[in-house]
Amino acid sequence: MTINKETKSLDMPWEKEYGYTQATKVGDTIYISGQVSHDDKGNIVGRGDMETQMRRAYENIQKLLTQYGVTLKNVVDEILFVTDMDAAFAAAVKCREDIFSGTPVISSTIVQIQRLAFPELMIEIRCIAKV
Repeated sequence: MTINKETKSLDMPWEKEYGYTQATKVGDTIYISGQVSHDDKGNIVGRGDMETQMRRAYENIQKLLTQYGVTLKNVVDEILFVTDMDAAFAAAVKCREDIFSGTPVISSTIVQIQRLAFPELMIEIRCIAKV
């Protein structure tokens, strides 16, 4: 059986180098690869600032969702990988209602890890959305 996959990209250099896609849609489900706080040129944004990094990661998620014609309101599940749990909780309290235009209605998991792909990253967010 062949699965029809519709993929999307943010045109980051590491996509081709590592060999993956930023988002894949199968049926009515969109799988978003872990998003971090990079700008459109791949530069890390918000070094040392969890809230800035969290906001930028969600901005990158929204950019991908927009390519499928949906928004963050379509997200049903997320996993946040963070290097500092206390900073992540504080940042989430400050910005999640703003990011989701109200209280998020999604399942959510947060996990503290030792480090991410680039040492200056503090957060990576993976999510699933429905169309």
